Amino acid sequence: MKVEVDVMTQKIGLYTKSGDGVWFGVACDDEKVYATSFAGDEKSALKSLIACLPFDREFQVFSALSTFAERALGSVKSVYDGKGELEPVPLATGQLSPFSRRVLEVTRLIPVGYVTSYGALSEAAGGSPRAVGGVMAANPFAPIVPCHRVVKSDLTLGGYGGGWDFKAAMLTREKRCDCSPREIPVGSKKLRVYPVELALEKVGTRG
Repeated sequence: MKVEVDVMTQKIGLYTKSGDGVWFGVACDDEKVYATSFAGDEKSALKSLIACLPFDREFQVFSALSTFAERALGSVKSVYDGKGELEPVPLATGQLSPFSRRVLEVTRLIPVGYVTSYGALSEAAGGSPRAVGGVMAANPFAPIVPCHRVVKSDLTLGGYGGGWDFKAAMLTREKRCDCSPREIPVGSKKLRVYPVELALEKVGTRG
């Protein structure tokens, strides 16, 4: 007799792992990631994960990593280190609005070594630059969904949850010495992206 398990009754696992002085966190089941985080200590990494979880799902903190959690944490650290995702992991976005899902999907297309603006992102994903900024501020999948690669229209860095200096440091690790803007296909539209060096040249301009 085949027994089907209702995924909505499964607990979401919370996992953390430290590396190079940073704690990385992931909230996931065996198939999808519900949230990711990184922080200076384990408690803060877990707190960030919990804040992003669906309100109707139980969760449990595990000390031993599952195979899927190990894979997801590897990608989180790789992006943090400026190397991009090791292997894309599926994200659980069902609790988000269709607009938020769309913006996050397009944001994930920004390549390592490039940035885009809130305006360019809104043109490719829909909505206004302000609405896009709201989705970036609430992004539960940082840095896998690389909201740190979204900057202001003049390519100054703008804000970031981890702080302006932290955003600059993350982008500095992604420098690839590529001097050519690109256009990323997004359905019938295109997302304009710029070499991260252009944004880093403006690090003296805050705001």
